[in-house]
Parts: sequence; structure tokens; C-alpha cells
Amino acid sequence: MNKYQSKLMQNLTERGFLYQCTDPKGLDSLAYKENLTGYIGFDCTAPSLHVGSLVQIMMLRQLQKAGGRPIILLGGGTTKIGDPSDKDKSRPILTDDLIKKNKEGIGRVFSKFLSFEGPNSAIIVDNNDWLGGLGYINFLRDVGKLFTINRMIAMETVKRRIENELPMTFLEFNYPLLQSYDFVELNKRYNCTLQLGGSDQWGNITNGIDLTRRMSGAQCYGFTTPLITTASGGKMGKTADGAIWLNSDTSLGESYSKSSYDYWQFWRNTDDADVGKFFKLFTDLPLSQIDDIEKLTGADINKAKIQLANEVTAMLHGIKAAKEAEATARDTFEKGLNSTGLPTIMIERNKFEGIGILQASVLTGLASSNGEGRRHIKAGALKINDIKVEDFEYKLSKNDLENGCIKISIGKKKHAILKLNN
Repeated sequence: MNKYQSKLMQNLTERGFLYQCTDPKGLDSLAYKENLTGYIGFDCTAPSLHVGSLVQIMMLRQLQKAGGRPIILLGGGTTKIGDPSDKDKSRPILTDDLIKKNKEGIGRVFSKFLSFEGPNSAIIVDNNDWLGGLGYINFLRDVGKLFTINRMIAMETVKRRIENELPMTFLEFNYPLLQSYDFVELNKRYNCTLQLGGSDQWGNITNGIDLTRRMSGAQCYGFTTPLITTASGGKMGKTADGAIWLNSDTSLGESYSKSSYDYWQFWRNTDDADVGKFFKLFTDLPLSQIDDIEKLTGADINKAKIQLANEVTAMLHGIKAAKEAEATARDTFEKGLNSTGLPTIMIERNKFEGIGILQASVLTGLASSNGEGRRHIKAGALKINDIKVEDFEYKLSKNDLENGCIKISIGKKKHAILKLNN
């Protein structure tokens, strides 16, 4: 039985969003009594958000589904300084025009995940609305007096820079004050009592709660998610090909957009061990169905990955785009199997089980030796069914079979089929 009463805390905890919360019981009690307002801030450092921000967006979605009102705070003001959190060096200073362009690009994605209609409609606000007009002397007098140098130096971001003898500018040193003041303004303007964010924002969130209490007496709460990593230990959304951006608009430039097909493929390539976790975090699928998915083994896992890719892609790009991506992936694979002149190597079932990827690359003639196969893996060129192989010791299994075949590729032009001889 869940120890929380509110739908908000039940959903966030059961689906794996909770890392830290300033007062879980207090937040649960408030969320049970009323539909509270919560916010997450997004600085405008690029014209698109990437998959690493998706867990935060989904948390706002959970807030709205539980009856709460989500606020998307775009950092038109704070971007002028740059958040030093989890950074070892200063961010480049962006012009006002570039910040405006980035803000417009980022703002487009939220309507795919949140409703901007109804009694708890989401709203987008820009902290430059209040930060841009602050008088420096007045701000120092009203806010600066409530922060001590001792507390600022104790912050993990500052401490790490000092210990590593890396510079931190006075400009960056002001960032926690400004972000904390955001909470004060949002509480005053919208009765916002909750800030959500990633684990790297814990210090900024607790500073904002403390500042709001000291300036207005309001009781506020903070809730952070864990750093989402893949089963292989990589950072969520970071691949060898770069970040997985949420925007598909090519007007932003190819460096900041992903097609719906590439986005679908990213989720289709999810590690087996991550399938259940990603269903919980990034889809609306009921937990009872996800429990069943987590019990799947063998070839059924691949079917679950296709379902995951469809669910996540449909949310961002629409059901039609998801189905088209699935069809394209299927056609591409089938055409690869049936391409004229594509070598097909037959293998007995008893010899197939447990064959290593290096041995398979030699058997199919794609590599002349295990050493050459290793070099291709190291270069990111060797793939199984169009999925990159990163483990030298990878063993082929029935999970890799599609219609009794496995497509093995090196680069974009060298392909071969390993087929079971039934």
C-alpha cells in the first residue's frame, strides 16, 4: 500500500521520479488538500531541449494529470548569466537576440505534453519579466542581505570550482540569488508552492524555498529527480551521434533537431534492462501493464521496445508519425535482408547459440580477423540489425533474430545476413 495520500506523490514515487524532497509528508498533505501550482525552469541556452530534459517535462505532465497547475519558467533573464550547476567552466555569454530565438524554439515543444486549456492550464512565463527590471542596489539590499558568503561557498558548484582551482566569475556567483528570487516572484504572482527539477538543482531549489519563507513567510516545497542514466552507465539522451533533440523543425538547424524517425529509432534501441524504467518515466502506460512488460524475456522484449518507441514518439510527434517510423524501420530492415547481392551465411542452430560478435563478423566476411572486428566496434561502425555494438564480448542470442535472420553491418555499405539453417 502506498504511504502517500495524494495522487501527485503516488504517481511521482511509483513511477521513479523521486530522488529528494524537502518535506515529503508536508507536500503530500498539501497536494491531497488542494491542486497546487508547481514550476520547472529551463534556461534558453539552445533553440531546442533534448531528451535529457524530457524527464522534467514528464514530471510537469504528472503534476497536471494529478490536478495541479504547471508553470514553465523560461530563463530569459537567468540565461544572461548562465547556470554554473554541474559545470566546470563558465558558459558563453549569449546576446539578447539569440536568447529570444532560443526561447521561441524551446517554447514550441511543451504543447505536445501539457494542456494549455482548462482550470489547471499550463502557463509559460519568462523570468526576464521581473529580473530585467531589478535595480542592482535594491536587489542587493533586499535579497543579498539574506545570503551569506559562507552558505554560497558551501554550495557544491562553488566548492568544486574552488577545490579544482577553476575560476568562477562574480556574474555566475549571482545566479543562485536570481534563481531563488524566481521562486519568490512565482509564489507572489501565481501562488506557486512547488519547484521541481533535476538533482543538480537541489541547492538552488532549497535556496529559493528559504528565500521565499524569509521574504514572505510562505511555506514552499522542492522535489528533484535522480540523474537518469542508461543500463550501460551512460547519461540519458547522450549518444555517439550527439544529443537527441526534441524539436524536429529543421529551421532550427540540423544540430538542434531530430526527425521523428530518428527519435523513434533512439527509443527502439533502448537497452533491455531500461525498458520498464523508461515506460514508467516517459509514457502514460498504467503501472499494471508496465509490471507485465518487465516480466518479458527473449524476443518479446523487442516487441516491447517497439511499443515504447511508438508510445514516446506519438506523444511528441503524433500517432501517425510513430506508425510511419515503425513502418519505415520494418521496411528498411526487410529491404536490407532482400537486397540483391547481399551475402547470406547459413549457420546451424547448435552453432549459433553463444557465438560472439567478433566471430560472427569474421564468419560473414565483413572482417578479416577478430582484431579488425574490434577496431570496427571501437570506431562505432559495427551494427546488429542497425543497432550499434559497443561490447567486444557481445554474444548473439535469439533476441537478435528477426524472422530467423540477423543483419550484421560495418558502416553504411557493408552488410551480411546470418541465417539459421532450420
